Amino acid sequence: MTSKKTAFIPGANKGVWLATANMLLQKFSYLTGRSLTTFKKDFYKIYKITPQRWLTQRRLELAYYHLAKKSRKPVEVYLETGFENLSHFSFAFKKQFGITPTELASGERQTIH
Repeated sequence: MTSKKTAFIPGANKGVWLATANMLLQKFSYLTGRSLTTFKKDFYKIYKITPQRWLTQRRLELAYYHLAKKSRKPVEVYLETGFENLSHFSFAFKKQFGITPTELASGERQTIH
């Protein structure tokens, strides 16, 4: 059973859930032989984005795929992609893509991705 604060990891086998995004970052730091702080600093130096923001962007891209290509509804996608509530998901989605998940799912606007 998964808690409400879980994050789906794109690219992993379907149904694989890890505890929180911070726990995931701790795992990445461990696997790279760094402390969490050093991992975050090194990640930012290389990619010019925080690891948390990078993960959020990947989750939003996965959500976009499910909405645009798989014809799923936002209410079906937001938890699966690691968002805790639909409102936050919609806000983050519109901020990244300039269109709400509902508009994309209903085809109200032409897809942009």
